[in-house]
Amino acid sequence: MTEIEIPRQLLPSDGRFGCGPSKVRPEAVRALAEQSPGFLGTSHRQAGVRDLVGRLQEGLATLFSLPAGYEVLLGNGGTTAFWDAATFSLIEEKSQHLSFGEFSSKFAACAKAAPHLKEPEVISSPPGTRPEARADESVDAYALTHNETSTGVAADVRRPRHEDGRPAAGLVLVDATSAAGGLRVEPAEFDVYYFAPQKCFGSDGGLYAALCSPAALARIEASSRWTPAFLDLRIALENSRQRQTYNTPALATLFLFSEQVEWFNASGGLEFAAGRADASAATIYSWAEGSDFAHPFVEDPLARSHVVATIDFDESVEAAVVAKVLRRNGIVDTEPYRKLGRNQLRIALFPTIEPADVEALTACIDYVVAAL
Repeated sequence: MTEIEIPRQLLPSDGRFGCGPSKVRPEAVRALAEQSPGFLGTSHRQAGVRDLVGRLQEGLATLFSLPAGYEVLLGNGGTTAFWDAATFSLIEEKSQHLSFGEFSSKFAACAKAAPHLKEPEVISSPPGTRPEARADESVDAYALTHNETSTGVAADVRRPRHEDGRPAAGLVLVDATSAAGGLRVEPAEFDVYYFAPQKCFGSDGGLYAALCSPAALARIEASSRWTPAFLDLRIALENSRQRQTYNTPALATLFLFSEQVEWFNASGGLEFAAGRADASAATIYSWAEGSDFAHPFVEDPLARSHVVATIDFDESVEAAVVAKVLRRNGIVDTEPYRKLGRNQLRIALFPTIEPADVEALTACIDYVVAAL
């Protein structure tokens, strides 16, 4: 069955639909190749790399319309490392976590395991849904997730509020790894918006960026706990202010990240990037809703992610077989998240992906299912 050949005229121009690492724009790769003789293999403490880091920080501040006083921190290790760093420098005693998938649950697990913190409050909901944060005077940090990559659920970024309308006093820490650059967000609603660049920003992993409010910066600077240097956000802040990272970064990752940010800003900013994701989402969900064999996994249309689509298949169609046929034809990484265990495809809708290619993908899926 997997020997089915999809007609060339149906195929997308680029077959990469993975949710991370994601498609890298060929234009960015060519730019890296052109600049590589004077950039790759050079010191990250010298002007060439530090100037690029400075442009990246300024570009992110522009892209997200950061108010005065907000700063962009950079560090190695990606989001996974940032979770651990946050348990030392951003959570004082107790955190509240929204858990609605594989990745949103991991930060909660980090806080729970930290011996110097109180037991975190974890508010959970089943995969495919999203919970709501609750203002709590005993909580000093609220851990939200803008987009749950494993399930294709997007959640609004809003400061928790008490019943009388007062905003909660704790910091709002938002995991935006698969959301940043593809979903809209208001800086006033968060204190730390952190992400890695291997998804919407079309780069590689191993690096984190954290957009920090003055309140978050003050907490980082006031932190007095012993912290491993690699995870110490005070050190990360000090180095970021010098346009560098504490330890050696992957220069290609920084370059591709910066290229993507500059492309977004030159084309219309976050509205341009999110608009591309919107167009792709409209295509994939309308196709699934009109299909005889597929339907969106996330039932609530308002909770459906515009950067990661999860599409369930009827029992009569094996999604795993469809994914294998697609892969054989050069359309890759449409398999579901391994731990979710559903008969579905998971399809990235990041801004780098051409909306027309998403439309082509739906035609290819229809062709494969009919052939099967």
